[in-house]
Amino acid sequence: MIIWIASYPKSGNTWVRSLLASYYYTNDGLFNFEHLKEIGLFPHKKYFRHYKDIFQNPTDTCKYWITEQEKISSLKKFNFFKTHNALLNINGYKFTNNKNTIAGIYIVRDPRNVITSVSHHYEKNIANAFKFMTDEKHFLFDEEDNKFLNFQPLSTWGKHYTSWTKNRNFPVLTIKYEELENETFSTFKRIFDFIKEISKSKMGFDRKKLKNSIISTTFENLSKMEEREGFRESLTSKDGKNKIKFFNLGKKNNWKNILNKEIVKKLETEFEEEMRELCYL
Repeated sequence: MIIWIASYPKSGNTWVRSLLASYYYTNDGLFNFEHLKEIGLFPHKKYFRHYKDIFQNPTDTCKYWITEQEKISSLKKFNFFKTHNALLNINGYKFTNNKNTIAGIYIVRDPRNVITSVSHHYEKNIANAFKFMTDEKHFLFDEEDNKFLNFQPLSTWGKHYTSWTKNRNFPVLTIKYEELENETFSTFKRIFDFIKEISKSKMGFDRKKLKNSIISTTFENLSKMEEREGFRESLTSKDGKNKIKFFNLGKKNNWKNILNKEIVKKLETEFEEEMRELCYL
């Protein structure tokens, strides 16, 4: 069975994944990037390369989502997987089901801070980052050997959030990025307790190990690791010359100091219902 670590892009998914990897897959809680291999990404092009399909359209891999998850689910009692997929049906194909999914952990972040990270990560100006976040048909994909192998539907920031948090097929724990940032220990303890209950694990809570996990996955430490070693999941710039810094601003990413009033108003109007529900307004 799968426990999803789900989020809209640039919302803290990699940080939660790093915390989980350092806590569950090390002896001492001390993190390095190699530990991320324990928590894979889905969908990922490696799951679809062996099919003989032509995959000429971005959505063509959707019909194999469940098939590949069934293979994953047969391997262990439960598996963590990171995803940016909205929880949608595409061309009649569900992203997942309760036969393969035991639960989800959904990380949500104030869209006024998401937009600045999206702008940097995808090399877009703020106006185009706004279009990115408000396009119901928006998706990500990878192309390999003239095949579309990694289709990830996002929809809008608001619909992405509600697709996961309002679903009734399996339990979802919603974590606000801001809570994780300001109260890391207690917020991660909530995640641990949720996982323990869902998976019926008998694992005891290790306070020292979690403290090590938190210290070794601070933004400052992750940023230094990226500078020393690079980060395989960072994107290549459009000119193909450099990697775009993944761990970019941290707490300096404060919309109050970066965004103009016009774009703030547009975001607050577009996502008013969700932002009020999350107490962002």
